[in-house]
Amino acid sequence: MIRKVKPQIRVVGFDDGTFSFSSKLGRGKTVLIGVVMKGSQEVVGVLSRWITVDGRDATDAMIDAVLSSRFKDLRVILLRGITYGGFNIVDVERIYRETDLPVVVVVRKKPDLKAMESALRKHFPDAEERIELLRGAPPLFEILPGKLYLQAVGVDERTAEEIVRVTTKTGLIPEPLRLAHMIASAVMTGESTRE
Repeated sequence: MIRKVKPQIRVVGFDDGTFSFSSKLGRGKTVLIGVVMKGSQEVVGVLSRWITVDGRDATDAMIDAVLSSRFKDLRVILLRGITYGGFNIVDVERIYRETDLPVVVVVRKKPDLKAMESALRKHFPDAEERIELLRGAPPLFEILPGKLYLQAVGVDERTAEEIVRVTTKTGLIPEPLRLAHMIASAVMTGESTRE
């Protein structure tokens, strides 16, 4: 339980690498990067795993990365949305249950769930299971109108908002997520892309 969000709170932020259309067709892999930081100031370490594009292994990869890491003082897991590597949908509740760490999901653009469900039904034989994960995600709440939304498990909305504020250095995205995005894109393309 997080009673007070300290400026040096230990968090890990996960983001995935880019992938090509051909890797989507061939169920290729993309990298999943977790950046471990003290607040927004100091990088403590980096975790990495490979996940299947449009697969079902992102949840397991995150849980394994956290539980098998040497970083035993983590307090929060930050996610950049709940879909990784295309439609590799994360089970946020399961991550919370199995790691015993609160999960805060940061989203820049409100997702179009109807369009996502339609795409899933069109392209995936296990669409209903994936849709269940989408629908089972925590409710989205807006913290900056039209610009930033959060979902949280294991902490209340106010605490989740404070965690995001403390871990953000510049812009809207927490620093661990911003760096994870840059590292993951560099691994996949040879050069980091803009946040």
